[in-house]
Amino acid sequence: MGKEKLITTGVVVLILLIASGVIFFKNTSFTVKDFPSEEVAKYIGEHSVLYVLPTCSHCKDQEDLFGANVKYLNIVDCSKIENRQKCIDALGIGGRFPTWIINGVKYEGKKTIEELKELTGYQAK
Repeated sequence: MGKEKLITTGVVVLILLIASGVIFFKNTSFTVKDFPSEEVAKYIGEHSVLYVLPTCSHCKDQEDLFGANVKYLNIVDCSKIENRQKCIDALGIGGRFPTWIINGVKYEGKKTIEELKELTGYQAK
């Protein structure tokens, strides 16, 4: 009888664990990262310049928001010697990264896709 009670208790515990897991995962929303469409990324890229440094974690986060469509952005790597003067002219010395230049206006720090759409004047077709 002791062995049967142990098995029964084990089965009950297992059922409770499974039920708890089902309830937890049902109430947890897993979302696929919502990358901008190719059209949106191209528009933002055509209407802005993004200044970055490869050692900047915020710059990486900013680029990651675009997923595979990051290739459409106009990105200037300020760590490269050939871009040094361009970066100084746009950002000044000691500029903050990432920095967006949109319609001649400097926007420092990471921006959401929605902010970038608004700043660039993107209109859905």
